Amino acid sequence: MSAEAAPQSAPGGPPRFLLDVNALLAGVWGHHSRHPEAFRWLKGKSIVLCPLAELGFLRISSNKKAINVEMDKARQALEKFCAERNAERIFDDLPALDSKPKVSEQVADFYLADLAAKHGMKLATFDEGLTHPCVHGISVASQNPSA
Repeated sequence: MSAEAAPQSAPGGPPRFLLDVNALLAGVWGHHSRHPEAFRWLKGKSIVLCPLAELGFLRISSNKKAINVEMDKARQALEKFCAERNAERIFDDLPALDSKPKVSEQVADFYLADLAAKHGMKLATFDEGLTHPCVHGISVASQNPSA
């Protein structure tokens, strides 16, 4: 799949951002270390979620070694976030073998970036080491109000 060929948004429309799991966690949980950055960055953005990111959010939120909240509370927090942010949802409709990470640590990140490319959007992430044409780094963008 050629990520460079995908448009970043509909012509004349605002850019849309698929959130990765950590960006979603930071956006929802006030006690997340990156919440202030995520909260500032999310203002006015067109947010998109997919099942992979939502499942990762639920898994990490309810994990006793991570966020450690009850599953019902995690589900309610995700539902509230989606409603407040008017989040769009897309399917994980990219075959796994159409994404070509180089190492195991890149599998989910590259899949999400390739999925974003397929749908003409950017992947919003805090991962500064992720190099993909459709990645939008939140930490850099949060310092620039126009980004």
